[in-house]
Amino acid sequence: MARWLPRNTSRWDKISLLRRRRSSTLLLIILVVLLAPYIWPFLYNFGDWVRQTNPWSEQYRVQRDFVSTQDELDCLYGRTRPVTTTAEPLTEAGTETETELIPNHVHFIFGLSNPYEDPHVGAFNFISYLAVRSAIVGMRAEHVSLHYTYLADPPARDPNANPLSNRWVHRLKDDVNLVYHSPQEMEALKNQPGAHWQAAHVSDILRLKLLREQGGIYLDIDAFGLRPFTDLLRSPRDIIMGHEGGNRGGLCNAIMVARKNSTFIDRWAAEYNNVDLSHEWNFHSVILPKKLQLQNPNDICTLPPSTFFWPTWTWHHVQWMHEPLTRQQARQWAAEIHRNGGSLFGEQLAYHSWSQMAWDRFLSKLTPETVRTRDTRFNLLVRPFLQDDVGSVWQ
Repeated sequence: MARWLPRNTSRWDKISLLRRRRSSTLLLIILVVLLAPYIWPFLYNFGDWVRQTNPWSEQYRVQRDFVSTQDELDCLYGRTRPVTTTAEPLTEAGTETETELIPNHVHFIFGLSNPYEDPHVGAFNFISYLAVRSAIVGMRAEHVSLHYTYLADPPARDPNANPLSNRWVHRLKDDVNLVYHSPQEMEALKNQPGAHWQAAHVSDILRLKLLREQGGIYLDIDAFGLRPFTDLLRSPRDIIMGHEGGNRGGLCNAIMVARKNSTFIDRWAAEYNNVDLSHEWNFHSVILPKKLQLQNPNDICTLPPSTFFWPTWTWHHVQWMHEPLTRQQARQWAAEIHRNGGSLFGEQLAYHSWSQMAWDRFLSKLTPETVRTRDTRFNLLVRPFLQDDVGSVWQ
């Protein structure tokens, strides 16, 4: 009996320990499930922060300091000299004929994918409204066109369902020309049959087509024109683009200024022929135009990073744009913006808000009320574009 009792007692202890472990594991699983909605956003942001700010991240190269070159400043302030050829006609005084101005016509593209079928696409929203208003108020555009396929809100199955059902589009209807593009027209732009194209690539081709046929200014729907592009429109070059990043690793197509029938755009558009863009992201939209610029420098006028794409898309730069300001900081930046005619810096004409990087963290949380009352560098920039009668009810 004495020998039996310790042996069975040990067995019972093991069974009890196993049951306690199972109970603890089950309790832990229940707690994780209950707390997941609260923990996951923190873990996601932490993981994103680590991914973007680790020492091996490319972001340090992108956000490094830079000095604007003389050629970039000449482009910005309208001092670029035309490329002279013997074929160019001369005036009676023996000088070159005056170059035709690039039209002060701003093009936006939105809604090439249907949010009725894919809710992640999103609807034309408050940030989109502010971007279009920036072209009207900040850039003083003579014409603003919004090119679309799906704009209705709530989303509808049919393309070209009443775009004015979207309250933000309705707010803009008197100042914007709505231009409808059918799904068939957009499908025809995909010149690689059978490949799974991203909507972003279709938009890339459409914007080149619009500028080649009409000329003007193209802005992404998360880009904000802060001042008139007067000097750029006088450029003798047929296209003007801004460098992305302090390392000047690319020329970004989120903001472009171009004269119709641009030779540079012809070369660029031809590169989309017979390519599969299924897995490609920014080569054709950022890296390729930089390569074409190096090969054909006389066809394009390039701007310093600060003109369109500074601050950049990096974690720290996005944080800097949206971090709360003290009252003193807000007064200082408001005075600086006023001194620069609407910009953070003297060389800045527009700001690309990088919604792909900033949406979850900041942009999705903005409302008319927060833009009016919370002082951040971004809010100070876009506040003048918000109409007075748009209140918190429009959230």
